[in-house]
Amino acid sequence: MNQKHVIAIDLGAESGRVIPISFDGSHLHFGEPHRFPNIPVMAGGTLYWDVLRLWNEIDTGVGKFAQGAASVGIDTWGVDGVLLDRNGKLLSNPAHYRDRRHEGMMDWVFQRVPARTLFERTGIQFIQFNGIFQLASLLRDNSPLFDIAETFLPIADLFNFWMTGSKTSEFTHVTTQQAYNPRTGDWDWETIETLGIPRRIFGEIVMPGTRLGEYRGVPVIAPATHDTGSAVVAVPTTTRDFAYISSGTWSLIGFEIDTPIINDDSFAANVTNEGGAGNTYRFLKNCMGLWLAQQARATWAAQGQEYAYDQLAQMAADAEPFRSLFDPDDLAFLPPGDMPARIREFCARTNQPQPETVGQVMRAIYDSLALKYRHLLDKMGRLCGRSATHLHIVGGGSANTLLNQLTANATGSVVIAGPREATAIGNAIVQLIALGELNSIAQAREMLRSSLELEAFEPKDAGLWNAEYERFKAYVTTV
Repeated sequence: MNQKHVIAIDLGAESGRVIPISFDGSHLHFGEPHRFPNIPVMAGGTLYWDVLRLWNEIDTGVGKFAQGAASVGIDTWGVDGVLLDRNGKLLSNPAHYRDRRHEGMMDWVFQRVPARTLFERTGIQFIQFNGIFQLASLLRDNSPLFDIAETFLPIADLFNFWMTGSKTSEFTHVTTQQAYNPRTGDWDWETIETLGIPRRIFGEIVMPGTRLGEYRGVPVIAPATHDTGSAVVAVPTTTRDFAYISSGTWSLIGFEIDTPIINDDSFAANVTNEGGAGNTYRFLKNCMGLWLAQQARATWAAQGQEYAYDQLAQMAADAEPFRSLFDPDDLAFLPPGDMPARIREFCARTNQPQPETVGQVMRAIYDSLALKYRHLLDKMGRLCGRSATHLHIVGGGSANTLLNQLTANATGSVVIAGPREATAIGNAIVQLIALGELNSIAQAREMLRSSLELEAFEPKDAGLWNAEYERFKAYVTTV
């Protein structure tokens, strides 16, 4: 059987993988991936990404699968970027988006470019670690980096540069920087120049599917290099009337639209219009997601209590529902640290029982996430005039059957879970379209719907969940 073999490099905030994926004309087939952790490093009071270690793992993984590969493509988490000197050398390790240097940067920028103006130009929600705020922090702190920087690259395009020498910036990742103007189809030069960021460091923006060069003799094709952009490509739907949650360290919740929605209502709701593959936009909101569970698990491990995620889910299932609720997006939960203690502090502030056992903490996390998903989907649907009877959950979090069922209950929508490796699949699909093996994203989605084993979750206990949602809304502290 004639098969086309591509390599998908997928770097998430917690782990990375290099996956060989073959396509036989009707099905995707996955080889054993090269997996590795993505562990940030704290040095001198700053939290950094260990990009050299990641590059070593990428090189090792591609080396394993390069023979016979038709192409390779990479996607990563969003918002972060790097600066290169005139010789293309990395000027500093990229700071992690959870580093505290970004605190207070939104107010600093808004004194120079009003928030409503910045949203009108970019259509991107305000989060303190967006790329524009990270770059502005260098100005605020009188960093010498801009004196010698010649190139800015989003984090995914750093690895593309190391593979090919191409100093280009891919569209979906550029939009996460909050430095792209969808009306002009270029960098937001007005904001860049007003802030005093050197214009020379920003290069050509390329679209998903662009061939960038070769690495180890394999053509390098830019997919949607922002991991959520790739994940949405792999939503196994046959209709445009769907909502999605890309579930992982973050939960990205929204709808796929053709043109950005930039108006007073979307500004007030602080929603985002991130670039997507196939000339689309992702109208969505960020939710703190499984970061809460990851940090809680890490806290217990540091105390000598090791739990697998399946164990934690079972403990949550056995615990009393709705005992303690909190807003997952409260800024107290953004930095790394003792998440169970922070959840207890939130509950103490809001006069609720504090979760004490592991099961109670995990149940509070899952109940609160499901209710926040409803809150955000209701808001997003009103703003874009869409509703969805089916909610697709893709990514690693789609394997959490308890959270899937709670989400169905909370939202009143049928939840379709899978694929788990949506990001790598979407990455491969864009490569296959560029290679001429698939005609379109729509064709790919039909193929996925008919070929993948998906699980559906029907909503239950509507009256109970509606009552708890009314209670939950009193605890929501974020826009």
